[in-house]
Amino acid sequence: MTIPVTICDDSTLARKQIARSLPKNWDIDITFATNGVEGLQAVKDGKAEVLFLDLTMPEMDGYQVLEQIFHQQLNAMVIVVSGDIQKEARERVMSLGALAFIKKPADNDQISMLLEEYGLLSETTDAPNTSLQEVTNLEIPLRDSYQEIANVAMGKAAELLAQLLDTFIVLPIPSVNTIEVSDLQMALHAIESQSTVSSVCQGFIGNGVAGEALLIFNDSSFSDIAKLMRFEGTVDENVELELLMDIGSILTGAFLKTFADQLDINFSQGHPKILGRHCNIADLIHADNVTWKETLAIEIHYTIENYNVNCDLLILFSEDSIEELNHRVSFYSS
Repeated sequence: MTIPVTICDDSTLARKQIARSLPKNWDIDITFATNGVEGLQAVKDGKAEVLFLDLTMPEMDGYQVLEQIFHQQLNAMVIVVSGDIQKEARERVMSLGALAFIKKPADNDQISMLLEEYGLLSETTDAPNTSLQEVTNLEIPLRDSYQEIANVAMGKAAELLAQLLDTFIVLPIPSVNTIEVSDLQMALHAIESQSTVSSVCQGFIGNGVAGEALLIFNDSSFSDIAKLMRFEGTVDENVELELLMDIGSILTGAFLKTFADQLDINFSQGHPKILGRHCNIADLIHADNVTWKETLAIEIHYTIENYNVNCDLLILFSEDSIEELNHRVSFYSS
């Protein structure tokens, strides 16, 4: 008997990777959902006896989908496939009734073992699954690929920060854009901030790719970060600087390493340096101080649940790096 399966993820690349990881002789009728609303509707329509579910999505995230399935007592075996690999993320989805948690990118052997463990591979077929072939042959837009690669790197950085602070990091959908450096101040100004900021930057280079990583930290966050770091005493400028460097080292280092590993790149990182202290966000970068004309920018806005802590990690790749990056990303997504 054919099993109805839905893959729910806002990323075309992620849907392709999961579809490729499914056993080729598994007798399934497959549906694809691009957000949580579509995924939940697929469950209600009987198209998701097995649901592969992402967590970070627009419209409705994976946690909300699981909550609705749980509260409405809908019939679905949910396997979460996510770049958010924080311990608490795993615990939350399991408490909401998920069958299992798999980190991105999906692993063929892990999925096969999981499906076999729960008796879901009893139905097989000799005929090729045309809908699976369609998605696995899809050409993935470069921006979508960058976003998914950044999503995995973002999740790894959040996991390390969550371990250090013993808290839960709220993750966004990464923003990826190619912009003129002359417009960079405008892009920075678009980052919402009600107070002054401090920033640390760190250069990186490797395999024909180079750039700068900026951690932009809202000054109002220092007090709560000090509490999470169990700091006792006055939070003066020296303490703020130490906190800024510590958080920057974790987020920047983990992101760059995980991003590079996916594309078979080895980055060498320069020494971090202070870009600005207690300044307006638009004052961090001046176009006349940057030799590039164009940059590929990845922006991630990290917040911490139940605390007034927020910061932006901005990865800027030089224009000379874009061709090499595009080549590697296209190969990774093919």
